[in-house]
Amino acid sequence: FDMRIYVLVTSYMPLTVWLYRSGFARFSAFRYTDTKSALKDTHLHLTNVAIQKSAPGYDREAGCKWLLDSLKRYLVAQHGQDSINDLFRDINLLILRSLQAVQKVMMHDKHCFELYGYDVMIDDSLKSWLIEVNASPSLTADTASDHELKCGLLDDMLDVLDLEEKRTGSEVQVGGFDLIFNGNHVKPARPSSMHSFLGAFNDRVPVRSRAQRELIKQRALQKTS
Repeated sequence: FDMRIYVLVTSYMPLTVWLYRSGFARFSAFRYTDTKSALKDTHLHLTNVAIQKSAPGYDREAGCKWLLDSLKRYLVAQHGQDSINDLFRDINLLILRSLQAVQKVMMHDKHCFELYGYDVMIDDSLKSWLIEVNASPSLTADTASDHELKCGLLDDMLDVLDLEEKRTGSEVQVGGFDLIFNGNHVKPARPSSMHSFLGAFNDRVPVRSRAQRELIKQRALQKTS
């Protein structure tokens, strides 16, 4: 399997990176084998939905995806909390280093942003490997859970971009997005035993509700002052 992770970059100077908590793992519908006769079987080796949905017996209702929080819970059950904490910390660093590697050659425009789709694999020693970075990740939905994830992602992305200027600018979590780098590594708003909120519970709804209440409170204070 591989993992699809969503990363929002709102600036390259300074480098400002938001990591979305939710994502998914993509699976092949067939058990892997490294036999020579199976080398050309794309359904066996590639997890892309565009390929898997053409496989015989593909279930369009179930799909071949697993939400990232479910994958993380499974990995914790198999390998322990500490090992998976380290794994997801390494994925954070992988994302940041890939962006830092191109930071100096990227066009900087304060009116631009990029939503990237990172494809990452994990080997049997829990080492993460970057497959590719998609500059235009697909946002089409194949299942109900896929639709919920991607609609929430787009909603939260617009909240981060703050076109209506409702944010204070000091937030480190907006919806399901966590600010992980802003010229330097960013500490979470609350102490946590996790090294990364990737794959953690996505509390985007209560976070958005709190932000809305704070906005109403601020506007009320402005009217009375």
